[in-house]
Amino acid sequence: MARINSHYDKLSAGYLFPEIARRTNAFLEQNPGVQVLRLGIGDTTEPIVPAVLDGLDQGVKSLGNADTYSGYGPSEGVLPLRQGLAGLYAERGVKLDPSEIFVSDGAKSDSANIQGVFSQDSVVAVQDPAYPVYVDSNVIAGRTGLAGSTGYEGLVYMPCTEENGFFPELPDQKVDLIYICSPNNPTGAVATREQLKSFVDYANEHKAVIFFDSAYAAFITDPVLPRSIYEIEGAETCAIEMNSFSKTAGFTGVRLAWTIVPKTLATEDSEAGKVHALWTRRQNTFFNGASNIVQAGGIAALSPKGREQTDAQVAFYLENARIINEGLKSLGITTYGGGNAPYVWLKTPGGLSSWEFFDKLLNECHVVGTPGSGFGPAGEGFFRLSAFGHRENVEKAVGSIKENLQI
Repeated sequence: MARINSHYDKLSAGYLFPEIARRTNAFLEQNPGVQVLRLGIGDTTEPIVPAVLDGLDQGVKSLGNADTYSGYGPSEGVLPLRQGLAGLYAERGVKLDPSEIFVSDGAKSDSANIQGVFSQDSVVAVQDPAYPVYVDSNVIAGRTGLAGSTGYEGLVYMPCTEENGFFPELPDQKVDLIYICSPNNPTGAVATREQLKSFVDYANEHKAVIFFDSAYAAFITDPVLPRSIYEIEGAETCAIEMNSFSKTAGFTGVRLAWTIVPKTLATEDSEAGKVHALWTRRQNTFFNGASNIVQAGGIAALSPKGREQTDAQVAFYLENARIINEGLKSLGITTYGGGNAPYVWLKTPGGLSSWEFFDKLLNECHVVGTPGSGFGPAGEGFFRLSAFGHRENVEKAVGSIKENLQI
């Protein structure tokens, strides 16, 4: 008799973004003809830059010629792309073997799938608030109990608050797997070298593994702040890093990312190289490699012209963040993030809950954002606005907030 995975039933309420869509659609049904301005989901909006389009085009054309046609490629990614990514890290003083870089179709899926190579009874720690996939994938895997008002039983939450600058203190117990996102989604906070060093030292001492999500690293403008955890001494023995072309090259729908599993990484019960071998086996078993066409686009994105054009697009989104930040601050609203990240994290005015502010912003200003409580217990009382949008729409949304928000 077939039976379902009952751990799915533990997932609390609806997934954050479908719930946002449900409420938005209900508003539009009741208010036909009203334009809703969306500063919610972090989806890119600007066209893919010409240099990358050329790469994608060449990837397509190569499939139409017998001499350049390619079928199955290596599940870990084509060598030129892995070499290009290794070169990117070398610019930051990080030495990687291309074989330590695994190309995939998304950092989101990798951050969920990576925990599958670790023990079922691993104790997992997550920043709070955190990107929902870190939590939900471990719930589905059976590593937690039921959800309560303070989160899921068995999961170790590391609160990120105003008091600690939205970067957590070390766990006060031994944990095995640690999720860190910097620049952080949703708070926009960026970890300092000193903060990351404390976690690297903890992980090496306790034989824990850090999952470091650096999908927004390209948005860091402050040269003092690290873009990779491997800039921190000792990280190569305890950290796995994920990154993506989604936000830097506009590949949210094209799908291309990478995960770094150093061969020097070791666990409590395995020697160096074992995790790398397991992830290699996992990818070869469950994944057949990213699209040949898309990988050609990734190679183009790493070219000098591709870097120049995508960097300009990143700067465009950061200017959007500045516009949002300044508009909110002019109303006396407390904001965080935005300077080195594409997200602005605001404190809900008047003591409103996150969802109360969502409804207020939608009804009064016709603007959609993301309730902080959807990212975890510590997100309650906060709200995320995304800088991914056309400039005209961002300016219109900020103007509506300044004109119509009643606080």
